[in-house]
Amino acid sequence: MNEFETFLAAWAMPDPFYERILGEKKNAPVRALLRSQEDGWLAGIPFAQQAAQALKVEAHWEKRSGEKIEAGKTIGRFHGNPESILKLENLLIGLIAKPSGIATAGRRAIEVAGGKIRLVCGGWKKYPFTIREGVREAVAAGGLEPRMLNRPFLYLDKNYVRIFGGIAQTLRAVAHDPSAKVIQVRGEYGPIEQETQEAIRNGAQVIMVDTGSWEDLDRVLRVMRQEKPLPKIQIAFAGGIRIQDIPDLVKKGVDILDIGAAILDAPWLELSYDIVKEGNGSAGRNR
Repeated sequence: MNEFETFLAAWAMPDPFYERILGEKKNAPVRALLRSQEDGWLAGIPFAQQAAQALKVEAHWEKRSGEKIEAGKTIGRFHGNPESILKLENLLIGLIAKPSGIATAGRRAIEVAGGKIRLVCGGWKKYPFTIREGVREAVAAGGLEPRMLNRPFLYLDKNYVRIFGGIAQTLRAVAHDPSAKVIQVRGEYGPIEQETQEAIRNGAQVIMVDTGSWEDLDRVLRVMRQEKPLPKIQIAFAGGIRIQDIPDLVKKGVDILDIGAAILDAPWLELSYDIVKEGNGSAGRNR
């Protein structure tokens, strides 16, 4: 049992507070609806379903992760006893609203990019392990890639370069490994142009400019145009990228954008969770 499952098991335990408040209503069947209050894209549904199961709530999902939702439309319908239905509210909003905000920002980025560049959001790995998989699911639901490449690769960031003492030294140290080599250049061991040349000549498949400096990016791209390496080496860029920056970065010729805060710090998708009267039919209509 992982930590999320352990939490759900504890949350599902009967709580005397609810029995004291609910009294004779504690076993009355209750229905609830979860709706979106704005247009967006959904994420977090698999985790929300786990929560419903732990609470023994019958859940019927109108929408799934990765699907678009319109304002006022129903996401899910729920049936259970009052305590479980009330407890579920506190879980559903957190498990769906924030991830859906991430997914919605991701879809906006995808739309702006128009398929002209690879969009990655690798920042999910930095989240606490208790919520990391939920953030990763949200990134994927938004259409972004969670990894720099879709094949095995070594990500050689600034700290690896510092350990080995330079770009060339780092790449030579891992030359025996068949994985693709992704290496950061920052201008710490000489001008960034020199580091780029060392990366080209020592087997890098992707050169990452993660300084957030467009000037650094331009300097790296100039070296690439001069060197014209074959096979082609991809250029990745990260650091402070906004969604509105994507078209200009596409024009520069960047191959991969790793977007962090603009996606992961996106606001929650506004949701509502309402108990509806048993037998009035509201829970069966997607409205």
